[in-house]
Amino acid sequence: MNDTLERIREITVSDVMSSEVLSAEAGWSLDKLAEVLIDNSISGAPVTDADGELVGVVSMTDIVRQNGTTGNNPGSQATHDVYRYELERHLSQEEIKIFHTHYESPVEVRDIMTPMIFEVTEDDSVKEVAETMLKGNIHRVFVTRDSKLIGVVTTLDMLKVIRDI
Repeated sequence: MNDTLERIREITVSDVMSSEVLSAEAGWSLDKLAEVLIDNSISGAPVTDADGELVGVVSMTDIVRQNGTTGNNPGSQATHDVYRYELERHLSQEEIKIFHTHYESPVEVRDIMTPMIFEVTEDDSVKEVAETMLKGNIHRVFVTRDSKLIGVVTTLDMLKVIRDI
């Protein structure tokens, strides 16, 4: 047991982090964000501004939460629905296909992201990372060096540590 604890204390962030980090831009639409997350099989990403600075974090949970609140607002697509109804009343399906009727939300990543960023350094221990993740009730921490994003540690990375012990 003591040997296992000693091994855990020796494991650092640099041993478990992923250095390939996909980030989202604050000005992206939610559709683009969802597409990037799904296409890359990730549940969240750091958010950067136009200068590439880390400004927050966004996840699929944020998208679902936003869509849930938008869906409860009966007027959110009312104008779009009125136009669509009128088109369908006066035009054939072939004629309607000419029009682009896809509704894109004006909500951007910056509107739903969490501005609080949990950062660690590559020299921190995985024990410290676990404590940070548990206290913050979060699924990822970002690894920085000189204020620059160099990696991410996720709950899956932490599970791999446990598996390999």
